[in-house]
Amino acid sequence: MTAQGLEPDDADSELLDLADQKLIRDPFTSHTHARERERMVRGRVPGVDPMWVATRHDEIRTIMSGAHFTIDAKTAPGGPVAHRTEQTWQARGMYAEHEKYLRAGIFDSDGSDHRRLRGLVTAAFSPRRVAALRPRIEAVAADLLDRLPDHAEDGVVDLIEHFARPLPITVICELIAVPEADRERWRTRSATLTAGVCGDELGDALAGMVADAHALVELHTTHPGGDLISELLAPHHEDRLSTDELVALIVNLVVAGHITTVNLIANSTEVLLANPGQLALLRADPALMPHAVDELMRYCGPVVRTLPRYATCDTTVGDTPVRTGEAVLPIVSAANRDPAVFADPDRLDLTRTRHSREPHLGFGHGVHRCLGAHLAQEEAAVALTALLDRVPDLRLATDRKDLRRGDNPVNWHLKALPVRLSPRGPAG
Repeated sequence: MTAQGLEPDDADSELLDLADQKLIRDPFTSHTHARERERMVRGRVPGVDPMWVATRHDEIRTIMSGAHFTIDAKTAPGGPVAHRTEQTWQARGMYAEHEKYLRAGIFDSDGSDHRRLRGLVTAAFSPRRVAALRPRIEAVAADLLDRLPDHAEDGVVDLIEHFARPLPITVICELIAVPEADRERWRTRSATLTAGVCGDELGDALAGMVADAHALVELHTTHPGGDLISELLAPHHEDRLSTDELVALIVNLVVAGHITTVNLIANSTEVLLANPGQLALLRADPALMPHAVDELMRYCGPVVRTLPRYATCDTTVGDTPVRTGEAVLPIVSAANRDPAVFADPDRLDLTRTRHSREPHLGFGHGVHRCLGAHLAQEEAAVALTALLDRVPDLRLATDRKDLRRGDNPVNWHLKALPVRLSPRGPAG
């Protein structure tokens, strides 16, 4: 029986198990069989009804373009999707009244609601505004590298804990003007929310961040400044965000910025150290960095899969009929290794985008393309530039096969990145 012939209630043995450890351990090449066998296959995620799984670049671009699909589970036709999702979150220990802030606003809406919300904040993340932040990002990176030897034991330091993680959360905290005294708490809660933990620890971290975000909105309402939140609260905005919309924006900016940028920096560093030829090429030509970041996001980006999309009408994706209300799950990591789009896709080539316009999907596509994509790219470029310049003999402190990876099926990340510094520490 072909994948197109499967019904949602077919035997589990016929479905692609997205909780399979093989897929989680290698989300880039382990989908090759499914991608080559069918244009789309049926799959399952624990706690949710079977759905279509898209692994090819062209199909995922079509789905993300949004013409016949919605990302908003609450309004998806054909089934109680929101109810099933809520049950799944509750099973992980989250509190329903707080979970809504992770699945609300810009990140989980479509149509006029999405256009209104995104229009209010897009300018804050434009290439021009992000470029203006570069000197501050460089200063944060330099400060973290100055202090890196202080955290080393026998010359070994965890680059995630002491560099990749604090850099983007510091920038976000400055962007939304979190008081200095509160920033360590924000860093800790953000790390918990993105660590793949479950139960009360996860629920407590989310509840705490929601409470802190409410307090931050109240602070900027009574004491406005030159930050993003104060700007969005300004009276000249005729269509301002509501308090709940602002809180949802803050929580998602912190969490999404943490997941994407922290892991892009860490994954990229590990991959570059494992590819000395490409690393030497980048050292010899620093102007290559923007292309390198783009290729690294394609090759080892942290986004494995996105939120599912739901068909708003009977439609066809490729040659696969998708009925109204059916869910389709895009596997971005598989699409970014699609040989129909990328020549020799399993090879790291930092010059790839210098000579072509092959669009990877690491930041999504269409109206839901990552709001902070420019910021993530800038932070990664600054971080890698500073790291390669200041720590020229950086090397892994353990065998690559011994690095511990998280078991999160949504995000590809390392639990730690132990590296060995040169005896003199970061170069001055």
